[in-house]
Amino acid sequence: MAPIRPRFVGLASSRGFGLVAACRAARPVPPARGALTLARRAAASLSAAELKRLLAERGIDARDCHDPDELVERLQRALAPGAGAPLSASVAAIRAAPLITDSERTMVELFRRCAPSVAFIQTLGPAGARGGAQGGTGSGFCWDQDGHVVTNYHVVRGMERARVSFRAGTLVFDAVLVGAEVDKDIAVLKLAGDADQLAALAPLSVGCSAALVVGQSVCAIGNPFGLDGTLTTGVVSALGRDLMGVGGRPIRQCIQTDAAINPGNSGGPLLNSAGEVIGVNTAIFSPSGASAGIGFAIPIDTTRRIVTQIVAHGRTLRPTLGITVADDAWLRNLAVGIGKTLTGVLVMDAPEGTPAHAAGINGTTRNYGRIELGDLIVSANGHAVRTSEDLLSIVEEVPLNSRVELVVLRRCDERRREKVGVLAVDRTHLQVGVKP
Repeated sequence: MAPIRPRFVGLASSRGFGLVAACRAARPVPPARGALTLARRAAASLSAAELKRLLAERGIDARDCHDPDELVERLQRALAPGAGAPLSASVAAIRAAPLITDSERTMVELFRRCAPSVAFIQTLGPAGARGGAQGGTGSGFCWDQDGHVVTNYHVVRGMERARVSFRAGTLVFDAVLVGAEVDKDIAVLKLAGDADQLAALAPLSVGCSAALVVGQSVCAIGNPFGLDGTLTTGVVSALGRDLMGVGGRPIRQCIQTDAAINPGNSGGPLLNSAGEVIGVNTAIFSPSGASAGIGFAIPIDTTRRIVTQIVAHGRTLRPTLGITVADDAWLRNLAVGIGKTLTGVLVMDAPEGTPAHAAGINGTTRNYGRIELGDLIVSANGHAVRTSEDLLSIVEEVPLNSRVELVVLRRCDERRREKVGVLAVDRTHLQVGVKP
């Protein structure tokens, strides 16, 4: 601190009394020796950042100082009698309130609570061409206390065995694959452990993706590039994105986020600000292969339905109406050939013994080389149907043994529009190869 310079206010007499008095008045009054000792003891226990905060509260700029001892000296000089709150109260306030904001504190607590439930997954597959076992890494999260872990199918595809670890590797399990839904890129592992190990698991709370709004805060926890326990934050950037899955079919209604998702994050949870899982991080859009601020997560509502079925049955239960439908490209060509607009899904067959046949759905037939068009499905459960994928996605989302309300044009005739209810059943129970 620069020395105090006296203020020359003029001489009261030729003996210089006025100058001496002015200098004395300008000197700071030192605090009592006991107060200085207590101040040094209290201040010495603080970090440099905390000392700078105390100095800033007293209007002293200490940005040029990094030595804790010098910061303590400056603080002692500032402790003139009656100057601000007592140091002991300031120290207590500093210790009670870390140097983070309320929103930061919320995120810190969320990470502390949720990170122990996020899994680091290492897989080993068959030996490669050069003899070494092929493997990879990814993320997942604890689903329940029974040891089920949810991840992406592409993380465990081709695995022969897997090792799953939690809490920076302090809790490690071998795991087996229970089942997977390839088209939705969801897989479920089962941990092999004793009762005490499984009791140490902490399943994450599951939220609701249907209630999400664009702009909502989210965070992702995972293991990008093998760096376990990594937190990234962002917002819901968009909703309702269709993402092409590893099975070659689109995954509907995905969540887009700008929270950084990199290789190794796949299978980890996307969380809302309450620490609830709202999605499973699965892919990014990036020319370089690293995060470009466009990541995608499978909605938790879709994930919950799939995981519940896999845990209960070891597979997903795929509903079907018992029909075969025309290829979309073939139908477009047919429409051009006959000069007729055919916007919807054309039923090619509704075999006996299927729910569609029981509901009176008509298939397409040939009569001496002449095509007799079947029913054209234009709506299902209130949603427009323009492609076979539209119909398949709607049917697969309904519960088994529930009724799907179709709107059909009988024999592709717009004048014969009818509503038909068809029961959705498990396709493995049908003896014919039909879809959807």
